[in-house]
Amino acid sequence: MQEHAARALPDYQEYPLAEMRQRAEQFYQQIRRRHTVRNFSDRQVPQDIIAACIRAAGTAPSGANHQPWHFACIQDPATKRQVRELAEIEERTFYSGKAGEEWLDALKPLGTDDQKPYLEIAPWLIAIFAQRRGGITVQESRKNYYINESVGIATGFLIAALHEAGLCTLTHTPKPMDFLNPLCGRPENDKPFILLVAGYPAADATVPEHALVKKPLDDIATFI
Repeated sequence: MQEHAARALPDYQEYPLAEMRQRAEQFYQQIRRRHTVRNFSDRQVPQDIIAACIRAAGTAPSGANHQPWHFACIQDPATKRQVRELAEIEERTFYSGKAGEEWLDALKPLGTDDQKPYLEIAPWLIAIFAQRRGGITVQESRKNYYINESVGIATGFLIAALHEAGLCTLTHTPKPMDFLNPLCGRPENDKPFILLVAGYPAADATVPEHALVKKPLDDIATFI
């Protein structure tokens, strides 16, 4: 690829101010309906829907445009069962004291514990890997930059895309997550970042009241 090659911005679209405000408010009203759930239906979700959401995640900005992420999408029941079994081993250690009293106290309002049945029930588990080395093509093996920041942004894109498609999600982060590498056929160079659960909510799905409390604008933003 030619160094410093560039082209005119190909597909930016400007909107009148009134429409900008309307679109910004519409997006807020849409995304505020996104809730983390832990009760999933086993209803199947077509692969092409998940693939479209992954494509959206792949448009995220990244350090040097190396796109240091890989999304391993798991729907095989046997593999999901293995993920649950191995994740719950780590979770039992976490909840039995590894997390520390302060962390466990912070989790109490959410009602979480070491049992993770949704890892088997939900139709899709998306194991998101952060790649230490890579490049603009998969054949390259160069140092990647701003890896966590880049993968975190892409994960946010993916969560928003899945919500836009009408699906619920849960971010799950058992520590350590190295068991995901062999299950997903990923090299040691790939570091498990987040295990994202995706699917329809169960008919009896609930959201903890604690999770519905969001800080107001004045608490999260300063306009200088």
